[in-house]
Amino acid sequence: METKDYTTIAKFVKKKRKETHLTQVELATKAGVGLNFVRDLEQNKKTLRIDKVNDVLILFGHELAPTPIDREKLINR
Repeated sequence: METKDYTTIAKFVKKKRKETHLTQVELATKAGVGLNFVRDLEQNKKTLRIDKVNDVLILFGHELAPTPIDREKLINR
């Protein structure tokens, strides 16, 4: 089982990009998104288009999906 040493999509994408020896330019080209989008994604910009995020994630065999959360954490914020 893969260890999840990332806590955000930004960290996941950056880690996977480096593991596959891709530059940001190469990743952008392969995913069909702009270089600025890849930079924004890796810098954890809060407002990004879901379809473009999925275009990047699909290259690594992943996609965005609903994830269960601990409701107690929401209540105790």
